[in-house]
Amino acid sequence: MLGAHMQDVFVYQGVRTPFGKVGGALSGQRPDDLAELVISTLVEQAPGLSPENAGEIVGEVIFGNANGAGEENRNVARMAWLLAKLPVSVPATTINRLCGSSLDAAISGARQIALGETEVILAGGVESMSRAPWVLPKTERPFPMANLELANSTLGWRLINERMPSEWTVSLGEATEQLRERHGIDRERQDAFAARSHELAARAWEEGRFDELTVNVPGVDLDRDETIRPGATAEKLAGLRTVFRSENGTVTAGNASPMNDGASAVWLGSAAGGEQLGLSPQVRIAGWAAAANEPQYFGYAPVEASNKALARAGIGWGEVGAVELNEAFAAQSLACLDAWDIDPEIVNAWGGAIAIGHPLGASGTRVLATLAKRMELSGERWGVATLCIGVGQGLAVVLENAN
Repeated sequence: MLGAHMQDVFVYQGVRTPFGKVGGALSGQRPDDLAELVISTLVEQAPGLSPENAGEIVGEVIFGNANGAGEENRNVARMAWLLAKLPVSVPATTINRLCGSSLDAAISGARQIALGETEVILAGGVESMSRAPWVLPKTERPFPMANLELANSTLGWRLINERMPSEWTVSLGEATEQLRERHGIDRERQDAFAARSHELAARAWEEGRFDELTVNVPGVDLDRDETIRPGATAEKLAGLRTVFRSENGTVTAGNASPMNDGASAVWLGSAAGGEQLGLSPQVRIAGWAAAANEPQYFGYAPVEASNKALARAGIGWGEVGAVELNEAFAAQSLACLDAWDIDPEIVNAWGGAIAIGHPLGASGTRVLATLAKRMELSGERWGVATLCIGVGQGLAVVLENAN
């Protein structure tokens, strides 16, 4: 993918908070404070970096955030860097590609490094779905006499343009029901997939897989992801009622990702940037791609995004040994796996978002850092990190083991 005039880009280190559930342990934490925590932690973990020299080494801070309507509204990347008491000379920007926001942040950072614009980028993302505000739109006329309606900015469509086709603006759950109908995915497969996610995530925590990837939030009693259910089974999940359809429905709270709070971030750099950070590379970013399709089939967009990213990296699915696919819903995840025709055992080996959680803006660098650590430990040469994105998009990044 990278031409001769471009330099290689590596992932050096990643960290995240444990993910809290909506209204749970992290609901009292501002999103800019969560973002500051992962930034401060990464700075502390880089032996070559200090608050004094960070302004000379870090080229830019890029964060993803899907809401942007609450306490994170004034460019949360910039606010978090300043809250960390780091040099004001480092620029920062915030990206919104909904669920793919922080992976987009990493891609944007990788592009800068590849082009030689800088040697080091701190990329990440944050979301507090607990603290997403209710919004009141301004009126078209002053002094309206009618009642005004608040809109919940936590998730999904709101303040919809009346010109938007109605089939595009269905709920995410209804969209998933339509997708699973198109691809023939039944309730039993979804519940089994969801139970596997909980089982693997619980095991990963017990085995210490996430110890180097997470930092606890000070003053909060949360030492692992809050929505993991270790005892979840397909049989238990089968007893849950469907949420989006009263008849012929399959999507439940048990086979969909929950709503969450959390932050994540990674160090990206060139070979020279890694020397400045004092860190060894985990993986090389070998390719990336975005794809788009009809908004109601958003869950299927990772298929083409990943295929394009692999083509740009010059490899095929037969060479891939590890995949991190963000589990927005079990049905959409299974549709993607079926399309790729890959061994499901290489996918989300430490659990996925159905168990771990999906704080929208933070999930992209969560899957990226998890994949990098998995590959570092397992020795797999090639891996793919990918997410579906509301309104019909997908993002994917291909990684090559640096060791």
